[in-house]
Parts: sequence; structure tokens; C-alpha cells
Amino acid sequence: MRANTATILAHLPKGTKLFAVVKANGYGHGAHRVARAALNGGAWGLAVATLEEAEELTGLVKAERVLVMGGLSPRAAGAAAASGCSIGVSSVEFAKVLGDRNEVVPVHLKIDTGMGRFGCRPDEAASIAKFIDKAPSLRLAGTWTHFASADSDEALTHKQFDRFIAALEAFEVEPGLRHACNSAGARRFPGFALDAVRTGIALYGCEWPGTKPALSLRSLVTHLKTVVPGDTVGYGATWRATARTPVATIAIGYADGVHRARSNRGHVLIRGHRAPVIGAVSMDAITVDASNVPGIQVGDVATVIGGDEADHIKAEQVATWSETISWEVLTSIGSRVERRYSE
Repeated sequence: MRANTATILAHLPKGTKLFAVVKANGYGHGAHRVARAALNGGAWGLAVATLEEAEELTGLVKAERVLVMGGLSPRAAGAAAASGCSIGVSSVEFAKVLGDRNEVVPVHLKIDTGMGRFGCRPDEAASIAKFIDKAPSLRLAGTWTHFASADSDEALTHKQFDRFIAALEAFEVEPGLRHACNSAGARRFPGFALDAVRTGIALYGCEWPGTKPALSLRSLVTHLKTVVPGDTVGYGATWRATARTPVATIAIGYADGVHRARSNRGHVLIRGHRAPVIGAVSMDAITVDASNVPGIQVGDVATVIGGDEADHIKAEQVATWSETISWEVLTSIGSRVERRYSE
């Protein structure tokens, strides 16, 4: 995590601040530990989706450097103001409710330039910024937008950035920290970094060449058997043996983050060899064809994500087997999976 943070910062213009995005329990890695590592690697602040996630990070960094990005309801305004965190704001209505407090609340005004989720219209931004600037209990600490397709659509990304800059140029007040880039934006368009970037997936060693995966996901072989031609394995009998086949059961399933879409797809590593997943993924177990694993025994380690001897399975590869994206692969790792940390 520390090295990945430093790698990203080295790619950006000198002086660019980095918000480490540690929402969703640090993309499944454990928010507190990875946040601390990212800060040690040079991150300036932290970004989360909810107030509860922000609370978990108490003490790691000055509260104002924790940006709560998710849309909050008016009922959460009191807790948001009391948190001391920077709060994402998209409307005058929410700004009014948030500012109706004794505390001075730092806010980051979000402008929707093409993502279509949270954010005010670009032509509304200047007036909302002016309202925030005049409100005695609010302070405009930042202004931001979010790229929809920085990894795949250069034209749209340029259009969004141009809209953002045009909206900023209409401000009559200081915008605070200006930030637009997510991980893909920071990697492909470092010139768009402005004052800060918000990087998530790249910190964890995915979707950014030169970074290293921060996580390995492993379990154990808990049962071995040999099936004969005609035998089936798993719910729905979706796999049928055509020859004598050693089958290993591994204690990990869709409750732990192995998507059910992995049924009969992809591999795990055991003793440095690839063992294909066979049959349907269960809630608590998967089964693999162990024909290519000499000497396999109950208790052997099975690597679902990570390296084993010379071979390595990355989250991006698991995502293709699961017909999803690396973000979902990592954030799907269940709470009963023990996290162990090492230097």
C-alpha cells in the first residue's frame, strides 16, 4: 500500500495532494490498516462514502482531511456537522440544512459534469458556491467532479474536464481544493490532476501498471475424494466426470467473496499448480479438479487471489471469470474472512 501510493504520486505533478479512497472497508482490505499505510506512503487525506466509515478512521488524520463523498440525507446533517469531516454537497437545500449549526462545516461542492449521479449542474455551481461562501457556518474547502469513463473514453473525459474548468471560471469565490481525477483519470490524464486526486483501486494494486497487489486471498483444502465417470459435483449437477478425477473441496464460497458466476470457471493455485473450479460455487465451499496437483493433501493452502510459487492470480483475472470488475471482486470479500497484515 505504501509503495503503491508513492508510485501514483510520482506519476502526478509535484505538489498534487492525494485522497486515498478507503470506502467499503478499504475495498475489502480493512479500512483502518490500509488508510494508515496510504498515509505513510504520502497520501494527504482519506475519502469514504459514509459517516460511519469516516468514524472508523478517527485519529489517523485531521478530521477535515477525511472527505465523506456519498450523498447524505438531511437527517444526517447534524452528525455530519459534528464529525468535523469535509462533507460532499450538491445542492443549496442540503447546504442550508448542514449550515444550520454552531460548527463551521468544511464542504466540497460536487459538480456533475457527465457522471449523472450526485452533483449540481455546471451552470448552478457558481451560485451554490457563493451561497456556501456567505453562510457563516459553512466553508468551501473544495470543489470536485467525477469522471465517468476515464479508463475508456478519452473524448468524454476531456469534455467533462472542460465543463468543470468552465464552471470554476464562473466562480466569484475561491473554490478550495479542486479535484477531478479518480484512479483511471490520474493514470491516463495526469495533466488533469489540479490540486488533488482521489485514488482507490490503484492503491490496492489493480488497474495501474507498476503497482503491486496488496492482497492475497487464501483458504484450505478440507476434503479429498475421487469421482468416477458419470459422477456429478455440486448443486444442480452442472459438472459431470468423464474419467476418474481427484476432487478437492476448499473452505471458501460466495459468502466469502467467490462469486457464484465462478461456477465451472477459472482456477485456484495449490502447491504452485492451477486447479480448475468445477461444479457450482456454494455459500461456504468450492470444488476443484486436483488432477494437476501432485501430492495434494487435506490442509494444503489454496490461493484464490495472489501468488503461489511461480504462478499468480490477479484480481483482474478473477474479475473476468466472474464477469465483473476488480472493484467488486475485492469489495465482495466477506466479513468472516480473517484479515492478516504483514510488512
